[in-house]
Amino acid sequence: MTSLFAFFQAKKAAPAPATGEAAAIAAIEKAGGAVRKIAQNDERVEVDFHLQGAAVKDEHVKPVAGLKKVMRVHLGRTPVTDAALAFLKPLAADLTELHLEGTKITDAGLANLKGLTNLVYLNLYDTAVTDAGLKQLTGLKALKNIYVWQTKVTKEGADQFKAALPGVNVDRGWELPPPEPKKEEPKKEEKKQ
Repeated sequence: MTSLFAFFQAKKAAPAPATGEAAAIAAIEKAGGAVRKIAQNDERVEVDFHLQGAAVKDEHVKPVAGLKKVMRVHLGRTPVTDAALAFLKPLAADLTELHLEGTKITDAGLANLKGLTNLVYLNLYDTAVTDAGLKQLTGLKALKNIYVWQTKVTKEGADQFKAALPGVNVDRGWELPPPEPKKEEPKKEEKKQ
């Protein structure tokens, strides 16, 4: 019978990542990114580059493709472009949350996300995405929340997207209500002298 101490030591020690994954983690960390487990009892991970800001380049995202069980990728507020999104294609099995807010991505880059069929959350706030980009994502049936405030997505485009994916929340941010029409003041009649 094993001792209680040995039992807890075995529980504490996390299995080492495979050689390819270890190299990918090292490359991500060298670029200033972080790879963290989602929870202690969950093997899925998140990859986070947002704290590196302007220092992040498209090629820094490439090692992410070498990881398994990536649930969340945070590239928000970095200057990554459409090229970085191609490296996310291999994450289709587990990726559920993707932060791209404040990046330089466009409609062309969104074509790389078509295969991410388990994606539930997508933040495109403050990007150059348009209605045409949203149309490329209508196959993402698991999607529940997409944020498109301060993009070129119109109300009509958002409505069409919601019609194609019933149940999805398309957040366009807060919009000013239309101004009320001015009321004309009645003209005062001039008195004749």
